[in-house]
Amino acid sequence: MTPTEQTDGAAEPTLGALVHDLSTQIPELVRSELRLAQAELAETGRRAGLGAGLLGAAGVTALYGVAVLLAAVVLALSLVLPAWAAALVVAVALLAGAGVLALRGKGQVERAAPATPERAIAGIKEDVETVKGHHP
Repeated sequence: MTPTEQTDGAAEPTLGALVHDLSTQIPELVRSELRLAQAELAETGRRAGLGAGLLGAAGVTALYGVAVLLAAVVLALSLVLPAWAAALVVAVALLAGAGVLALRGKGQVERAAPATPERAIAGIKEDVETVKGHHP
């Protein structure tokens, strides 16, 4: 006869059966909550990494934009030819691209925050309340 089986045929389990069930279910519950927390943190880290990469690409693109702007200034001052206008157009296009990358990177970093596993924490709080006997 297992601990959850009743000897008197009553519908309610015995205290011993409840304690036994609780002692076998709590470790699995803790493991599943830890797996959920790990999955949440992995997703947060992935988003933060993607955002940081986009911000880095924005910085490199802006650096190229500054180099082209400097080339445009040099061409404008030394040659005073239409070539500077072409360099200026390229610089503006590079800086616009840097702006787009920066905004996307910023959005990814903001979506990654906060770095707390909120669903896992809420699940643990609910589990504690259930064990205490306070059903939500």
